This record gives sequence, C-alpha cells and structure tokens, in this order.
Amino acid sequence: MILEIVQYGHPALRAKGKPVLEITDEIRQLGNDMIDTMRDANGVGLAAQQVGVPLQLTVLDVTDVEDRPSTMTIDGKAVNIDDWMPMVLLNPQMELSKDKEIGMEGCLSFPEITADIARAGSVVTKATLLDGRKVEFGSTGLLARALQHEFDHLHGILFIDRMNSATKVSLAGRLKRLQKSNR
Repeated sequence: MILEIVQYGHPALRAKGKPVLEITDEIRQLGNDMIDTMRDANGVGLAAQQVGVPLQLTVLDVTDVEDRPSTMTIDGKAVNIDDWMPMVLLNPQMELSKDKEIGMEGCLSFPEITADIARAGSVVTKATLLDGRKVEFGSTGLLARALQHEFDHLHGILFIDRMNSATKVSLAGRLKRLQKSNR
C-alpha cells in the first residue's frame, strides 16, 4: 500500500524514532508499505518518520541508480548489492569514516529541493533485518550517502541541517513556504 509521505513542517520529521523491540506483523507490513511508497516516489530511501511513524525503521534501494555507483561488503568481501535490495533496516547503528565527500542530495519530504551535502565517504552499518537476522556491512557511494541521510531521519535530523549557511540562505523562502503549508 502506498503511504502518504509527510513534508517539511510535519512534526514527525523532527521526532527521534523509538527502537523496534519486536518484529510484528504490523512492523513487517510497515516495512513492505514503505518499500512500495519509496518506489512509487522514485526514491532510494525512506525513513518511518517520513510516513509519520517515529520508529527506528528505514528502507533503501539503490539498484536503479547507475550514475552514482555503490559498493557493499560483508566480512570484508564485496557482495552483489542487488542481492540485498530492497533493504529494510531496524534499529541501525553506524560508524562513519573520517573522509568526507560532497554530493547532491534531495529528500522525498522536501519536494524539488536539492543541495550539496558533505557526508562520510564510507560507512559500517549494524542493523536487524525484517526477518530478524542481524547484519553488519560496509558501504560506499550512493548507498553510504543514503544510509547516512536515512539514519539522520531516524534521529530527527534533516538534510537541511547539514547544508552550508549560504545554501540555507538561498533556500530560506522556499523552506519557509513549505514548512508553513505543512504544519
């Protein structure tokens, strides 16, 4: 089922997600509905906050993005990303590399707004999958960027919080209108 994606100004976007303590039928359904919603909106990631549910649950799928490659490793060995997508992560934890890469980001909760954002070049993520398995994997490229973006959402942090001040100033009017229309 396609869920409504809330936009900037909605209080759920600033809510820190509660941990998922048990994988219930409702959690499985939410994860599957979020995948459908993300795909319907042509996104690569979606956090539960973006559908108005403050939980530590996010979905990702970077397989259709050919111009921004990603890598994924498990136990230090490269794996085929397609085998892992779409990915539903519960209660993710991340270790960020020190190196920074600047890249263009958008957000389904901020229609038609994009900006260059500095993010770690690689990430190690630990999480629980929807089937209850624990996973730990490394990533680079768009997958690493999307993971960081969605992880921020799970903690009430938005990509506008990561913009440089000049970009924020240039977008101030658009952000104010968006925020006002979604309270």
